[in-house]
Amino acid sequence: MKDQVLIAGAGPVGLTMALELARYGVPVRIIDKTPEATHTSRAVAVWPRTLELLDRSGAAADIIAVGNKVTVANILSGGRPVASLSLDQIPSPYPFALMVPQYDTEAVLRRHLTAHGVTPDLGVELLGFEQGDDGLSARLREPDGTERTEPYAYLVACDGAHSVVRHHLGLDFKGDTFGLDWTQGDFHLSGYPFPSSQMAIFWHEDGPLLFFPMAPDRARIITSLGPSTATPPVALDQVAFQKMVDARGPGGITLTGTQWVSAFRINERQVDNYRSGRVFLAGDAAHIHSPAGGQGMNTGMQDAINLAWKLALVIRGLGTTPALLESYDLERRPVGALVIAASGRMTRIGTLADHTLQHVRDFVAHILMGLSPVQRAITGLMAEVSIGYPDSPLNGPSQGEAKAGARVPPVAGETPFGAGDTPLFTACGGGGAAELASRFPRLVAAALRPSDGGAFISLVRPDGYLAAQVEAADWQELVPYLQRIGAER
Repeated sequence: MKDQVLIAGAGPVGLTMALELARYGVPVRIIDKTPEATHTSRAVAVWPRTLELLDRSGAAADIIAVGNKVTVANILSGGRPVASLSLDQIPSPYPFALMVPQYDTEAVLRRHLTAHGVTPDLGVELLGFEQGDDGLSARLREPDGTERTEPYAYLVACDGAHSVVRHHLGLDFKGDTFGLDWTQGDFHLSGYPFPSSQMAIFWHEDGPLLFFPMAPDRARIITSLGPSTATPPVALDQVAFQKMVDARGPGGITLTGTQWVSAFRINERQVDNYRSGRVFLAGDAAHIHSPAGGQGMNTGMQDAINLAWKLALVIRGLGTTPALLESYDLERRPVGALVIAASGRMTRIGTLADHTLQHVRDFVAHILMGLSPVQRAITGLMAEVSIGYPDSPLNGPSQGEAKAGARVPPVAGETPFGAGDTPLFTACGGGGAAELASRFPRLVAAALRPSDGGAFISLVRPDGYLAAQVEAADWQELVPYLQRIGAER
């Protein structure tokens, strides 16, 4: 189909992309060369902003139902408390970090995707593709070995750090590799010194030890193994992991069962552009970074949500400006760079080897993280609720304190921005807001909302970011903005 989108990769990013497009009425095919759904739990944290955005499709509640809410992040060093970050102060209807195995997140997304008539095609491999002015042709190998070439409108690469699409495009994955080996695992345990609503980071002179509780008797544990060598790292078994926990943890924790273990090295890499013609890159195909903060999957899923509504407007003929698709890279690449820098900084702080610097780190962190403004800044970045698009080409006029590109906090109980089967802007305010909805019914939702900005009229994007805001008396200044996005009635 000439308007169909091909998604390579059926992990959480690809599934999110497919779900968003499908619910907006865009034909989509999602493929993955893996013959069956994964049963390992690579990512474990779903942060508030991701839940806010998943609420638009109805998936958030189902993911929350199978996860564990964490509201406190404890940092200790040498057995002494350094800081305690309160996540329940995050300004969101979801003031917590949700700990849920990746396979459960994927299962929920698949169920919602199936409800829209789309099922991932597993065991299908993307061999290559060619772009043209009107679309692209993708060469695929089906599970029975048959090769065929099919036409698509666009291709979205959600195929991970070793992306076939990125390699086919010849894009440079610039960055560095940390000089430490790491291991992680999901374990049943007893003796965890905090309630399951609290995660813990133990700074130790030999390396950090991190606990992400998924249930009262189960947690994801991550720790460093030491400097990298020419030999790839090997995951620790339960006995060896127990020794690490005894040496670096608070004592008294017993691992009682193993669900999954792996070893890895940390890379910090990013492509120079998330778009190449009719091909877009999202998630690990575009950026990879330290797992500190657990933001990799979340950043990728938000890549997909950012791109999906723009593709839907273009494919459905509702949006006409080239800036819609151009804005994807311009908005999301700075976010990727920010997450890479922040997670890398957290990793370097936690792996300081010099004893003097460790003592200085502990003292400074204790003072700074005890300050409310610092806590708000750290948790806002972790939760990704402080992330916005201040330099987006889609930003319109911006009057008042709220600035275009900023996240518009959702209100619990209200229909989320961008819900429904069409990616519509929402007009907030009186007077001219109704006129805008009448003149642009293909772009602006008929259901209006009161303005939170006093005597202002604001337009909110389908992904919940402020597009433009003017004084109510100047509402006609929003007409040229909407004309630039798409056509009037």
